[in-house]
Amino acid sequence: MKTGITGATGQLGQLVVAQLLQKTNASNLVALVRNTEKAASLGIEARAFDYSQPDATALQGIDQLLLISSNEIGQRKTQHGNVIRAAQQAGVKLLVYTSLLHADTARMSLAEDHVATEQMLQASGMPHVILRNGWYNENYANSILGALHAGAIAGSSGDGKISSAARNDFAEAAAVVLTSSGHEGKVYELAGNSSYTLTELAAIVAEQSGIPVVYNNLPVVDYAKLLSSFGLPEPLAATIAGWETGIAQNDLLDEQQQLAQLIGRPTTPIAETVREVLAGAAQ
Repeated sequence: MKTGITGATGQLGQLVVAQLLQKTNASNLVALVRNTEKAASLGIEARAFDYSQPDATALQGIDQLLLISSNEIGQRKTQHGNVIRAAQQAGVKLLVYTSLLHADTARMSLAEDHVATEQMLQASGMPHVILRNGWYNENYANSILGALHAGAIAGSSGDGKISSAARNDFAEAAAVVLTSSGHEGKVYELAGNSSYTLTELAAIVAEQSGIPVVYNNLPVVDYAKLLSSFGLPEPLAATIAGWETGIAQNDLLDEQQQLAQLIGRPTTPIAETVREVLAGAAQ
């Protein structure tokens, strides 16, 4: 059975390929990427594939497809629709999609394209699996490094709890679904075993680094200005800051432990990721 992985050279995609290679032969895998040269190091077949103009012929012979959501905010609904249609034309038998934790109830604007994609999948009639990924521990890597210099982590998420896990945990879950049966039609809410507020994250960073670190909870407008000062374009800064409103309302809290059940082990706690980031900074 051939498995195609879109966005295979991205941060999640590379980890999914590595996990799949532990479970199946390289000959069963196809990287679907914009730049096939960048995919050379993956050690699997690579085919040119663009979310904006996907060529169904690139999907010929592929039995199941992992659609890793596009990172082009504002374009994703259209791009994902393109990929779903191409998969239908190519006769793909199963499509696995990486969505967002509690996409159907989340208040974050980030959820909108994911909900639309899930609806398109449902309407397509294609057999599919929805992997609703929560926040990655790595999303806070820059905050951790910044805290060493500023003595603070900034945000607008108040006392909202975050059930994050390492990106590799989510990659392993995708690999499990793609190499085992019984998942068709399922919607998995994937999140870390433990949850924390950004105040608690600041305390973990302080404890491990020996440097006083606090959490500064800012109004969304002020947090957007701070992100802009770091070089983010203003519209993107405003969008990211706006997500914090949903986080404050526990959009990223989940205690079902479906991720740990899928991968057969506890998820990676944020404290471990903090340790890794601090160790890297010390080198």
